[in-house]
Amino acid sequence: MKDLAGEKDNRFKVRFAVESDVPLILNFIKDLAEYEKLLSEVVATEELLKEFLFERKVAEVVIGEYDGEPVGFALFFHNFSTFLGRPGIYLEDLYIKPEMRGKGFGKIMLAFLAKLALERNCGRLEWSCLDWNEPSIKFYRQIGAVPMDEWTVYRVHDKALMDLAKRFDEFFT
Repeated sequence: MKDLAGEKDNRFKVRFAVESDVPLILNFIKDLAEYEKLLSEVVATEELLKEFLFERKVAEVVIGEYDGEPVGFALFFHNFSTFLGRPGIYLEDLYIKPEMRGKGFGKIMLAFLAKLALERNCGRLEWSCLDWNEPSIKFYRQIGAVPMDEWTVYRVHDKALMDLAKRFDEFFT
């Protein structure tokens, strides 16, 4: 990484999370949720993160560190494009501590994920952004990301998810 004067600065590193990072990951998730005004929706626990990140391995996390101190994280997983016939990386969350923003760390972490996507022969790197998050939208456009305006994300969760799952059995009775 280069600092503002263009000098090489090796104080920022990106590393894959390990199981002992679970408390840190949960703290980052809560910090992100607070920023997005969604803290009341966080039900994740250390036990759940341990199970799904490190035992079942359904998602991965990278940690951004500056001078050896964690300053951000990115949680991602693979999806699959039937049109491309290849996997992609879906970035679920990217968070940099507020006091560390504006230093290029988010851009470095996205570049890391883009490089990882290419190394894994993925066709895409995708993510969602809240409509009101203008600073992030501006940042994403600056790095060449384009919004998928013609697509709307749909979600089934909680009771609707359970009700829909019950319907499967109804098809066969």
